Amino acid sequence: MSVSRLGVVAGVVVAVAALLVGCTPSSSPTSASTTLTVGVTLEPGTLDLTTSDAASIPQLLLYNVYETLVKMDSSGAIQPLLATSYDVSPDNKTYTFHLDPAAKFASGTPVTADAVVASINRVRQAASETLKSQMAVVHDVQAIDEHTVQVVLSQPSNFWLYNMTSTAGIVFDPAITDLATAPMGSGPYMFDSWTKGDRITLKKNPNYWGTPARFDHVVFRYIPDPNAMVSAMLSGDLDIVGEMTSPDSLSMFSDTSKYSVIEGTTNGEIVLGFNHARTSLQNLLVRQAICYAIDRQALVNTVWGGKGVVIGSMSVPTDPWYTDLSGTYPYNPDKAKQLLAQAGVSNLTLSLRVPITPYAPPAATFIASELAQVGITAKVEELDFSSRWLPEVFLGGDYDMTIVAHVEARDIVNWANPDYYWHYDNPAFQAQIAKADQASPSDFVPDMVTATQMLADDAAADFLFVFPNLIVARIGITGIAQNATSLSFDVTTIVAGG
Repeated sequence: MSVSRLGVVAGVVVAVAALLVGCTPSSSPTSASTTLTVGVTLEPGTLDLTTSDAASIPQLLLYNVYETLVKMDSSGAIQPLLATSYDVSPDNKTYTFHLDPAAKFASGTPVTADAVVASINRVRQAASETLKSQMAVVHDVQAIDEHTVQVVLSQPSNFWLYNMTSTAGIVFDPAITDLATAPMGSGPYMFDSWTKGDRITLKKNPNYWGTPARFDHVVFRYIPDPNAMVSAMLSGDLDIVGEMTSPDSLSMFSDTSKYSVIEGTTNGEIVLGFNHARTSLQNLLVRQAICYAIDRQALVNTVWGGKGVVIGSMSVPTDPWYTDLSGTYPYNPDKAKQLLAQAGVSNLTLSLRVPITPYAPPAATFIASELAQVGITAKVEELDFSSRWLPEVFLGGDYDMTIVAHVEARDIVNWANPDYYWHYDNPAFQAQIAKADQASPSDFVPDMVTATQMLADDAAADFLFVFPNLIVARIGITGIAQNATSLSFDVTTIVAGG
């Protein structure tokens, strides 16, 4: 099978990529100097994608600074990027990528097959367990000639090519020595500066090999406080709110002569995660009781202004295998009490350690109140995301329950990894994910439907709702996708006028 820029990838249907940003009110793409200012929530602790799984890094760098061999377009199809085309062997194990001879890094050096091989091997050896796991299926990679790369997989993988559209597929400039503070790739933008606690600025790559960047500078403003974000937009300090984390404030942008508001969906499943290493949470009846005890629609109404789709498994509406499983554990506190009694559990106390984000603390307060009604005490503790939640909860496993938005696309595969921070070890689920990954394209979606149902039935977590994509932009900005299903804020697609 061969795929080129003129064709859409055959095979697995994949999730929609999403892309949001705008441009300063005083500028336009044709003016002498243009700056695009985007308000986002979480600042990365590092810019090294190989050492940190923080989604805030690819949000800034993916497609803007770094490019990949293939890219997800806004319709959900995989398209060539650094590669003009690629071929797939009949057994779906060997991929041959043909690089665009014009492609070059911002440093001026060409993007060669050797550079691609070095990048793939760099990711295979990354400190990030997520990246290493995504590339574990790679058996061999080699440069056939200057512009041809061949990747051989140990087995067919429906997920691998999709992963190559994201952080796992980034092609690094071999000259980079400091990924953490001075990233550089082949994209239309280059890293410019970082004012810690405030902003990161990208600048136009004047020698970009493809379609030139529309803006001279792109500023990502980090504003964790929802009210401050709204104020910045109203005062004209921002051109776009890429993450509206105060849905109740949307009415403040109702003037259609000044603002446009876009509502869609994301890949961000808000999950009440259970630590399966805890004895009490290894009991299926206890997990089911917790799920029955929480009114998820009331939680969405209370915490997120009614915005967001209630779910019942680790899948979102833009997944091709999505089925509505929200009714698996309908709100039923009496049923929750019955299950706890059946399990012989009373006066259960669990820690609920959550990151300080706009959604997690209020959701924790709501959930603690719900659980108290069925006899479970949830001791809520709020933690700084970077300095405490990541090292203590995500990496250290020091928690009973937590609440976080998992924004990576198709991250259901993490439930097949018992070393992931949930410590969910279900051999039957692991076997089902492996079966789906190696399945023929016609069997892939049905196999994934089965996998999502298994997670729901096992109450692996309480899957709460899908984070909505709520965007506010100044009027005149176009090209903003309704659904955000990529980790990237791909500024290369945005047009600003007037």
